[in-house]
Amino acid sequence: MKPFRLKSTLFLIVFVLVAVDQLTKWWVETRLPFEEHVGVVPFFALYRTYNTGIAFSMLDWMGSNGLVVLTVLIIGFLIYLWSRVPRDHQLAHLGFAFVMAGAVGNLIDRASLGYVIDFLLFHTQNWAFAIFNMADAFITLGAIAIIIDEIFSLKGGPSATDTQKHT
Repeated sequence: MKPFRLKSTLFLIVFVLVAVDQLTKWWVETRLPFEEHVGVVPFFALYRTYNTGIAFSMLDWMGSNGLVVLTVLIIGFLIYLWSRVPRDHQLAHLGFAFVMAGAVGNLIDRASLGYVIDFLLFHTQNWAFAIFNMADAFITLGAIAIIIDEIFSLKGGPSATDTQKHT
């Protein structure tokens, strides 16, 4: 894929995923009761709640403004890491697009509302996973894609792009 085409495609993916995240949060905010279990299937429910921290409510002591600054710094670091990915590592690029979309989606919430809207709940009768949102799912899927790309890169040795840089 040509460099411009790759970048424009990845930008479009980020834009679409942020839009999906924000639309689902808008739907949840306008349609679901607050902190009430709405069963979908026996192991999955919708449960609207607010997270004032980051993953698993960590760092909520930093407050909204502190977490906004931290998130912006993390996004800057992600951009730096993403810029160093060789062009032929398309799975890693896709992964970074997903991570970036998730980070931006949650940043929008935190900057505009002071918290992140969470609503996806996987559970059993005796156990429940942390409530999360689409942005969190995008971050997780993106991280998995980046790790898979890295594993395959290590297994296959340096890519053609890496070899050409060192000759």
